[in-house]
Amino acid sequence: MHWLLSGSLSVEKLTVAIADLPSSLQGTKLVQLSDLHYDGLRLSEEMLAQAIAASNEAEPDLIVLTGDYVTDDPTPIHQLILRLKHLQSRAGICAVLGNHDIYYPESQAEITKALTSIDINVLWNQIAYPLGKGLPIVGLADYWSKEFKVKPVMRQLDQNIPRIVLSHNPDTAQVLKKWRVDLQLSGHTHGGQFTIPGMGPAISIYKDFRRSLPKEMRRWVPFMQKECAKVVRHWEWAQGYHRVGENQLYVNRGLGTYLPGRFFCPPEVTVITLVTSG
Repeated sequence: MHWLLSGSLSVEKLTVAIADLPSSLQGTKLVQLSDLHYDGLRLSEEMLAQAIAASNEAEPDLIVLTGDYVTDDPTPIHQLILRLKHLQSRAGICAVLGNHDIYYPESQAEITKALTSIDINVLWNQIAYPLGKGLPIVGLADYWSKEFKVKPVMRQLDQNIPRIVLSHNPDTAQVLKKWRVDLQLSGHTHGGQFTIPGMGPAISIYKDFRRSLPKEMRRWVPFMQKECAKVVRHWEWAQGYHRVGENQLYVNRGLGTYLPGRFFCPPEVTVITLVTSG
């Protein structure tokens, strides 16, 4: 049943050029996993096992996790870490939290403690250097939390040094436009879950269609503006690679699946190879 709702796992591979990337990091391989929603309903054990196997098969230098490990109750994180401890990478694992990971007041502390117990470095407005000083990994607080503050974090970095930013919600790319972000990795949207081949997420297409109508006709075409905005504003960034100003953004479609399921939007493991631009 879960396979019918989600489809088979897709391993997406891309190469990202980064200016000033140290020569020693040429060819560095990252694996991104996102939006597991491990709660007994939205992610099957088989899909999770396939994702972990695909990640290990890629032999990454670094694994990054971009949030929403659970859905609301944080308790399943204790079972999830028994699976995630099998992830393998040369320089370890860095992670950020998503909005579902801070659903209850105690969720953030419980999930952070559980992930840390298996040596996953959870970053909350923090900077880590698993790949060395030449490529900082910045992990931001979730966009919907009261602690999402970019300036104090980004001002710690030399503008001449490239950096990768982990931020669960891709809407933060708009805020980050004023800062150097060589690559932002996000999730949150599940790719839109329902996409039209060759056109993109259905919700983004619907927005464009409604906007094209004469104003007097729009009131007859419901949009559910508030409901859509509760998830993300920039649906055009719902999945894949994007340029946002001078910055690069990649949005992972996630592993977990909400009803009514996925349509031409399979769950994803992302393998990213870094190269020097120019």
